[in-house]
Amino acid sequence: MQTTLRTAVTFTGVGLHSGAPVRMTVHPASAGTGIRFRRTDITSNTPGRDAIIPARWDAVVPSKLCTLIQNDEGVTVSTIEHIMAALSGCGIHNALIDIDGPEVPILDGSAVSFVAGILDAGQRQLGAPLIAVEILAPVEVRDGAALARLEPADTLEIDFSIDFEDAAIGHQEKHLRLANGAFVRELSDSRTFCRQSDVDAMRANGLALGGTYENAVVVEGDRVLSPGGLRHADEAVRHKMLDAVGDLALAGGPILGRYTGNRAGHAMTNRLLRALFAQPGAWRLVECRGARRRILPGVDVHQSDIPAVA
Repeated sequence: MQTTLRTAVTFTGVGLHSGAPVRMTVHPASAGTGIRFRRTDITSNTPGRDAIIPARWDAVVPSKLCTLIQNDEGVTVSTIEHIMAALSGCGIHNALIDIDGPEVPILDGSAVSFVAGILDAGQRQLGAPLIAVEILAPVEVRDGAALARLEPADTLEIDFSIDFEDAAIGHQEKHLRLANGAFVRELSDSRTFCRQSDVDAMRANGLALGGTYENAVVVEGDRVLSPGGLRHADEAVRHKMLDAVGDLALAGGPILGRYTGNRAGHAMTNRLLRALFAQPGAWRLVECRGARRRILPGVDVHQSDIPAVA
């Protein structure tokens, strides 16, 4: 069955790039609506303008640093990947997200606060079948040494590898089968990361104005500059997997397949979804029930699965 939240949950914080305060409320929604954002500032200040933006792969527009979606009238919401990962990882298929600005709050740079709020709100089953996207044949996109690929598997699996010159990150790789709360336990608390030199360059260009050592892992060479250090020795690759979960959630339903990413990012994962849906023989829609339903990412998730940092 499809699900939604039992009650609404509100998050407040600042946008990573704008530094502006943001209030975001995730509301229950009816079956078949999927995940949608509603810009409440547009609703109040611009009567008659469409403020609803569907969280779907075909609403994504190019953005170097995050996932950004846009409706037909040019209304946008950016940095949606962490809340999308939290909803997917908690098994929420339908929600209306009110937000009073153009950027989702960054909170601590991970998805763990979103997960805690969603699980506290609770999950309600809806009287409609859950339809998933089953991968039937391999689909791959490349950009130099970077690649992203989907291939058949019975539930969502992610295999990710990264390589950075900074010794604090270096080469990291991880494989995870995202069944029965694995996202919440293994990935949800892993924070976005960057070099101090990248932060300085972004700020010089008017970006990362809300970025601090409290909402990102900042490294320089072999040093971790953020207080408290790392939450996991391989926190960087775990965060890239978290991002991939959020970006794959834009498929419109759970993905039954194995995702492989090597140096992949938001843009490449969206290119992969576009390539997938351009090949009708590579996928099909299937109803999830029985044993297949029980191994989806958000099934059998409990508050006790949330890492201690929450």
